[in-house]
Amino acid sequence: MTEPGEPTGSTRRMPTVGQRGGDPPSTPPSADREPVPTLEQGDGDRAGRFWSARRIPAALLALVLLGAAGLLLYDIAAVRADHPAMQWRRSLADGLAERHLDDVAVLVGAGVAAAIGLWLILLALTPGLRGLLPMRRDRAGVRAGLDRDAAALVLRDRAVGVPGVQSVRVRVGRRKAKVRALAHFRELDDVRADLNSVLEKAVGELGLAKPPAPSVQVHRPPKKG
Repeated sequence: MTEPGEPTGSTRRMPTVGQRGGDPPSTPPSADREPVPTLEQGDGDRAGRFWSARRIPAALLALVLLGAAGLLLYDIAAVRADHPAMQWRRSLADGLAERHLDDVAVLVGAGVAAAIGLWLILLALTPGLRGLLPMRRDRAGVRAGLDRDAAALVLRDRAVGVPGVQSVRVRVGRRKAKVRALAHFRELDDVRADLNSVLEKAVGELGLAKPPAPSVQVHRPPKKG
């Protein structure tokens, strides 16, 4: 049915949720939208190396300290309860009382303890994860890394495509990408120049924070017989 005065077949737009009186939805202008945060607009963190969790050394050290502390506390509690001290603690106390500081056993034990301490300090101060190369941070809050083997595989595929290259071996480090190629035809200088050009472009396309400098060596394959 239609109401009097309303044309037949006409429809009315029904108001949707969030609108009052059937007003069209208001779209905020593009200028009011928040831009995607980039590195310059974000926190500005530098793309440093990834830190290793060092779970295995930390777990081993915690187990050793826990066992030694538990054994010592048990022996102290036994002595307080009028029980004799364990043989290992009595032997250790007698040995430390009789031996001098210049004794060989004391010096060896001190050297081993100092080496372990320096190793633990080195693990605490160094990032680790040398096989993971940090990539450029184009956006704040996003970190990415590239495995060295994957980077070497990409550079190897690019180098094999150079005319005259027979085989290539690539090792990617933090500062250099060492490339050793065998050329079975063309002049070695021409092959080396093409490899340098191709590898410089390929290293730049990897997106690394600190691109390694290509170091190219080209040789002839060994003669058979």
